[in-house]
Amino acid sequence: MSKPLVALLTGAGVSTDSGIPDYRGPDGLWRRDPEAEKLVTYEYYMGDPEIRRRSWRMRRENFSHTIEPNAAHHAVAELERSRVPVRVITQNVDGLHQLAGMPDRKVLELHGTVRTVVCTACHARGPMTDALARVAAGETDPPCLDCGGVLKPATVMFGEHLDPVVLGEAAAISKACTVFVAAGTSLQVHPAAGLARVAADHGARLIIVNAEPTPYDDLAAEVIREPLGASLPALLRRIAA
Repeated sequence: MSKPLVALLTGAGVSTDSGIPDYRGPDGLWRRDPEAEKLVTYEYYMGDPEIRRRSWRMRRENFSHTIEPNAAHHAVAELERSRVPVRVITQNVDGLHQLAGMPDRKVLELHGTVRTVVCTACHARGPMTDALARVAAGETDPPCLDCGGVLKPATVMFGEHLDPVVLGEAAAISKACTVFVAAGTSLQVHPAAGLARVAADHGARLIIVNAEPTPYDDLAAEVIREPLGASLPALLRRIAA
């Protein structure tokens, strides 16, 4: 008997145990410092060199090689190693699913990745670590080395659209999966949140693992409120059995 295709939509709650704060929660960054939102808003970033300089300082302070995958990330990778067909659709930009062992080709990063920079003019890409080394060496707003254009993290900033190709792949996975697990996400940010309904409408068993209620709880076959670091691994072991 073939094993079910499991799709996981993961949000900020999956990475909080790794020391990465969420943005919209009660203690989230945007609530503590509303001005910080400008640093990741495309219009402000492109139009104001001082915003870019502040943004690079923030990245240099916050980017850490010491952040490691937690039990939830490792549980997802372990499910994949158990030969259950798994696809991860993540709203996170931290790359921790891949660091835990998920093959890159099985992870869709809806909002991009903080581990890469991209030129807004010629679209050349490079490692974030190289750009931050230039900041540490004194470049407050490092331009693209290829064309001199404005560099930004390869994340989807406020005011930018999601990559339609990535979003299309996410929708296709949501339609095809047998089980759809939404973990650590408030399911309030669209279009990512709507993938839960797409999956349910196409016959998937919807399971929501989140500390707070979501708009899609009524569609779910199962809602788990326990702390994600223990409850998600337990759920995935049950699915693999």
